[in-house]
Amino acid sequence: MELGNIDWTIVIIFFIIVLSLGWIASRTAGKSSLDFFLGGRGMPWWLLGISMVACTFSADTPNLVTGMVRENGVAKNWAWWAFLITGMVTVFIYAKLWRRLNVITDLGFYEKRYSGKAASFLRGFRSVYLGFFFNILIMGTVTLAAIKIGAVMLGLKPWVTVVGASIVVVLYSSLGGLKGVIWADFFQYGIAMFGAVLAAVVAVNQPEVGGLTNMLSHPALQEKLSFVPDFSDPSIYIPLLIIPIAVQWWAVWYPGAEPGGGGYIAQRMLAAKDEKNAIGATLLFNFAHYALRPWPWIIVALASIIIYPDLASIKAEFPEIADQYLKDDVAYPVMLSKLTPGWLGLVVASIIAAYMSTIGTHLNWGSSYIVNDFYKRFVRPDAPEKELVLMGRISTVLLMVLAGLVALVFLEDATQAFNILLLSGAGSGLIYLLRWFWWRINAWTEIVAMVAATTLAVILVFFTNDLHLAETFEHVYPLPADYHEMGAKALSGTVFPIKLLIALIGTTISWILGMILTRPETTETLRSFYRLARPGGPGWKRVVENARQDGDPVDEQDKGLAWEMPVQILMVFVGIIIIYSSLFSIGSFVYQKPGQGAILAIIAIAGTAFLFKSFNKLRAN
Repeated sequence: MELGNIDWTIVIIFFIIVLSLGWIASRTAGKSSLDFFLGGRGMPWWLLGISMVACTFSADTPNLVTGMVRENGVAKNWAWWAFLITGMVTVFIYAKLWRRLNVITDLGFYEKRYSGKAASFLRGFRSVYLGFFFNILIMGTVTLAAIKIGAVMLGLKPWVTVVGASIVVVLYSSLGGLKGVIWADFFQYGIAMFGAVLAAVVAVNQPEVGGLTNMLSHPALQEKLSFVPDFSDPSIYIPLLIIPIAVQWWAVWYPGAEPGGGGYIAQRMLAAKDEKNAIGATLLFNFAHYALRPWPWIIVALASIIIYPDLASIKAEFPEIADQYLKDDVAYPVMLSKLTPGWLGLVVASIIAAYMSTIGTHLNWGSSYIVNDFYKRFVRPDAPEKELVLMGRISTVLLMVLAGLVALVFLEDATQAFNILLLSGAGSGLIYLLRWFWWRINAWTEIVAMVAATTLAVILVFFTNDLHLAETFEHVYPLPADYHEMGAKALSGTVFPIKLLIALIGTTISWILGMILTRPETTETLRSFYRLARPGGPGWKRVVENARQDGDPVDEQDKGLAWEMPVQILMVFVGIIIIYSSLFSIGSFVYQKPGQGAILAIIAIAGTAFLFKSFNKLRAN
């Protein structure tokens, strides 16, 4: 594909607007580290919510969804739809707790909740591990997706894609800080969603597809359309639906879907004006993320199956695509080749927007860890605010340069790296939920979990024979009848749930033992944290009662008030029903089932009315 003059004009205007937003935000971002990393802690819920959903709308997300649908149908999206449970728990239970901490990054939690050298080690180590190494790998993977799209759509050389996309995002991120990133996110999300919808409209109107009605009745799609997996085959529905819903959402730590919130989601909660704005932001994020975004991508994926039923058909029309890029996920940029001038420019701008919103967020988030949780905490505790802002801008540039190098030089297939990252968080998720509500969790609990999960991840990914693993568990875990004949990559995906359960059990046993065999946190630390976060509940009963006996009550602010957890759990449940009903209501209308869509829409509307009525019962400032 070649961009015409009108397409280049649209892309250039897009870049000018984004840079202008960064320049405007720079007038206040340089005042202090609080302004640079949290926008002065005065951001409204609607802006933060859109920013959250924009930063999870990566350039590789449409590709990922397209690959899922082509491989296993619409139902495979439960692999990420299940994380809605995590999201709603964060909305109604943890959002206000994070806002109460009054820290600049979520890593500041460690020295509020824990004490001593163990707490300092956790904060320092995770600032480098997450903010630097982990962050560079994530950005490198996203940049690799941009390289693939640039090569397929525009025939760009990898270095041209990396340099061109990086310069603008580094400029507005380093100039405007979080405020510049958030306002750019707001603009970019609108462009990205418009481009996704436009791509879906163009896809269904291709001559081979013949409109939505013909697409839905096409024989090639009949086994791909179901919202849920085939319940007659345990080897399909258990890994695809049961494990994500029953285990994955609470057991696994992963960026953007952390149990209890964390990372750049926590950063935006900490930037909110108050607790209610933090709750509102995360609620808007979950609705837009799970209910609104998926269907344009799914439609493009379904249309691609009709036009390009297999990889050979894609290769026949696009022989220049390198074999390393020729996978099902490449069908999304291939489908964009159907766009005409003008519309092509808009969709290219939307893809650039998706890339930059994700990278911009990761740059500011990673920089906030490096500056606040490492440089200021361990290197220059007395550094003036201007120096911290300067270090933030320098680290922003450094992170982008290294991420580009990783994408260009080292990454070819990110699947193995992502498996390590996912497994390295397995079993630790429960700690992130319990540490707010159970006084006995200590710093060593998290250290042991981190070491155990990482060790198990390396063993399971690099030193475990997948076929032997499948044979070992074939009598207790349902596997496809033909798993012996599967290729290495297909078998790896099939046995991954087994690895996840092994990592979960092993890590959980390790951190429980670690907690039991080490001392609790000091009385002073526990009481200070309780006064700050006011979590309440039976898990803190011992601390609260001992404080009263010592004449040092810690629950004066909430004394005599009922614990909110029962109401919060009800709101979590209702919120899940609302968003799933909205998701499948939209899907039903897409599938031309208006009756089913209307019923689900009514359920969503009724649940929303109940939710807002119950919201007033929460004690949030």
